[in-house]
Amino acid sequence: MDIEVSRMFKFDGDGPVKAMADIIIEGQFAVRGFKVVSGKKGLFVGAPARQGKDGKWYDSACAITDGAKQALTATVLKAYEEDGEN
Repeated sequence: MDIEVSRMFKFDGDGPVKAMADIIIEGQFAVRGFKVVSGKKGLFVGAPARQGKDGKWYDSACAITDGAKQALTATVLKAYEEDGEN
């Protein structure tokens, strides 16, 4: 699966969200709003989400397979660590 980060915006400060990323899948489909988050076990990539009327957060896009999730996570974290200021 071909995934590229089209935009990465790093945040200054001590909050858990370290950056926002937009991706392009197979050169044909863009997904905006992935988050690079610092958690208890290190950095992870959070899916774009919207808050429902019940106050809970729901993913608006997510990887279906483990392979897709691993590829997405690796690509976004690599872009974050290499540069992050596209």
